[in-house]
Amino acid sequence: MVSLVELNKGEDVDFIAALGDVFEHSPWLVERTASARPFSSRDALIDALMVAMREAAEEEKLALIRAHPDLAGKAARAGDLTDHSRHEQSSVGLDRLSDEEYDCFTRLNDTYKATFGFPFIIAVLDHTKDSILTAFEDRLESDRASQIDEAIRNIGRIVSLRVLGTVTE
Repeated sequence: MVSLVELNKGEDVDFIAALGDVFEHSPWLVERTASARPFSSRDALIDALMVAMREAAEEEKLALIRAHPDLAGKAARAGDLTDHSRHEQSSVGLDRLSDEEYDCFTRLNDTYKATFGFPFIIAVLDHTKDSILTAFEDRLESDRASQIDEAIRNIGRIVSLRVLGTVTE
């Protein structure tokens, strides 16, 4: 945990070190937000992070989306997730899947990536294992542009929850 006061007073490098992992493997978005300090509240900080994400170029947004791991994928089984992702996935039992459930997630992950060119992104903390599977199936019926928008919307929610869990006021 870090306080908003500390974030506002610290150097850019400290700000980036404290928040660099709220965007999965994409500290460049936090770096773009550092100059907007001081923030009057966590909500103001979250708003600034969302602006940086929305203003990113299309290729940057795709890189951000692609920086996310598959849900219950090989990285999870190998223990190669970030602390945030490990906590989020374990909160709904994605780290304790049966072989049959793991195979189902693998099939859906592979189909989704083959269809859209990037991993399925969902704010896991807002879901259950079953609602994630339902969303997977529903979103496979969509088009690529809609799924880019959906991924960015979900990343926004993920980042908001991560900031709320990391920064105190």
